[in-house]
Amino acid sequence: MSLTSALNTAQSIFNNTGTQSSVVSNNIANAGNADYVRRQAMISTSLNGAQVVRNSRAQEEALQRQFLDAKSADAAQQRLLKGLTDIKATLGGNDYETSPATYLSELQDALQTFAASPGSITAAQSAVTAAQDVANSLNKASTSIQTMRTEADKEISTAVDNLNGLLSEFKLANDAVKAATATGGDPNDALDRRDALLKQISQIVGIKTYARANNDIAIYTNEGITLFETIPRTVSFQSTNAFSADGPAGNAVYIDGVAVGAGKGANTTGQGTIQALLQMRDEVIPTYQSQLDEIARGLVNMFSETGGTPPTTLPGLFTWGGAPASTTGGTIIDGIAASIKVAGGPTGVITSEGGDPMRLRDGGINGTAYDKNPPPNKSSGYSDQLDAFISAMGTKMAFDPAAGVDSNATIMDFASNSIGWVEDKRSNATAAAENSTAQLSRSNEAYSNETGVNLDEELSLLLDIEQSYKAATKILNAVDEMLKSLLEIAS
Repeated sequence: MSLTSALNTAQSIFNNTGTQSSVVSNNIANAGNADYVRRQAMISTSLNGAQVVRNSRAQEEALQRQFLDAKSADAAQQRLLKGLTDIKATLGGNDYETSPATYLSELQDALQTFAASPGSITAAQSAVTAAQDVANSLNKASTSIQTMRTEADKEISTAVDNLNGLLSEFKLANDAVKAATATGGDPNDALDRRDALLKQISQIVGIKTYARANNDIAIYTNEGITLFETIPRTVSFQSTNAFSADGPAGNAVYIDGVAVGAGKGANTTGQGTIQALLQMRDEVIPTYQSQLDEIARGLVNMFSETGGTPPTTLPGLFTWGGAPASTTGGTIIDGIAASIKVAGGPTGVITSEGGDPMRLRDGGINGTAYDKNPPPNKSSGYSDQLDAFISAMGTKMAFDPAAGVDSNATIMDFASNSIGWVEDKRSNATAAAENSTAQLSRSNEAYSNETGVNLDEELSLLLDIEQSYKAATKILNAVDEMLKSLLEIAS
């Protein structure tokens, strides 16, 4: 080897180790950055020696796709589980102590006590109080879940705004990648930024990506709707200020003019938070609201009064905002749970409003024609009407199948089955959430193992680079000694 060749070799080693050291140092500096993909200086050997030809990025598209799918699925499942847990919380938590079913049981006990002592004003007032507790629980539950529905709608609006912002940022990153690739520059930093945006987008809506020329990519939703292709597509949504059980449905989310579908089932088919929120707002909450409305309709119906000529049935102990419309027929009356109340006023049963709690025993809330125990022979031991109420609470009645619970059951069983419906959904969603979290963890681990920075590997590589540097210095020292010897001979 000539001295010139030796010097060129040493120079090449110094150049290579310098570049390699820079790449490794950058990897080590970003070891804790989840959005950073490991780089590697690729060396090629030719007649001119070894040289760094490019910085390679450890990209794994197949693992990335699996990771993004898992991230979307977990985001949807976790949001659905949160919604179901919130519904459970409105009913008193694990024991459901503030649920309508709990207060219905207390009303049944109070009626039985009153029927055993029909002349007791204290027992009458206790029964009326128990009835008020049932009505209040239905009112509060209805208000709470409609508030949840409004909050879900607001979350959708926020998610849409975030998605539009992320797509705008994605265009900048994607343009930077295309420009660097086309001009032979280094697109790695822009690729990292683009991948980080894909992770955030996938939490909002499930996505599929397709590579094109110059590292360009297009994004489509899992439903096949174009989300990004050269430019971001418009994501639009009109939020609703407030919801009610008898009000209009919420508005759809549109991507490029196509409506986004809601998730289905406790193990939701939704991908991303938007589909889970649509499922909560448009399916889960309305179904539970229907169950509350059916309980309220059943109460108004079974505690109604019949009298007059010809006989007419009107709301009795329980009335509501839409009274005196009929509550029979086994069909949901939207919003009845929000307005159900115990009959008040001078002709009602609430003492503080001038009413008489004994009307629960005797009837007459709708006038003397509806009095079952009229004077002058009014009996303090009369209990026929109380017995009829107790019997009605244990008798099967027709419920609307659209409520998602038994269509032929006692009101006590229907209320209990409503709790069972919530608990079954929540339990299944919990199991599905555990699975989706595990799947995300495994996908993240597999993806990180291939693309993330391993400090042990980087430090080991740094030692190898150090050895290469030492080899170059030895060559340089040898050349230096040879040159000194030549100069001494020449002198």
